[in-house]
Amino acid sequence: MELAFCHFDTPLGGMCAVGGPHGLTCVGFVEANRLDFFLKTEASRIGAAVTTRPNATPERAKKELLEYFAGTRKQFGVELDLRGTEFQMTVWGELMKIPFGETRSYLQIARALGDEKATRAVGSANGDNPIAIIVPCHRVVESGGGLGGYGGGLWRKERLLALERGQSALRI
Repeated sequence: MELAFCHFDTPLGGMCAVGGPHGLTCVGFVEANRLDFFLKTEASRIGAAVTTRPNATPERAKKELLEYFAGTRKQFGVELDLRGTEFQMTVWGELMKIPFGETRSYLQIARALGDEKATRAVGSANGDNPIAIIVPCHRVVESGGGLGGYGGGLWRKERLLALERGQSALRI
């Protein structure tokens, strides 16, 4: 299998979308000088070659993400090719149920899965999410309302949540 990618600029920095014939496998914040490392890591994770040949999947993700940043998209339609453990897939499924503009705590996600003691495991699976924004791991916060963690940086998480609340967070 071959994966294609596109790298593009957003108001919060460079992003890369990677996908193949079965859908999008990865989206992340990555600056151009880290792109080679990012693509090698994703190719190794999926077990596929990365090519520069055009592919509709990463291009569609780019289009939808740019619409999201412009404030004109609240839901994504690009097909996903998520790969993870059964538990990760379950957590990522719960993330996708969080409505635009809302948040859930790690504890709320664990309870939704039927095990409120699984908050750390939920946090770990949340952190392993390979598809930023589209699988909205940024919508998971601490029980006390704190931001918690975010692989793209807490400043980005804060701005993504502000964007979803209708604030002009991307102009800061």
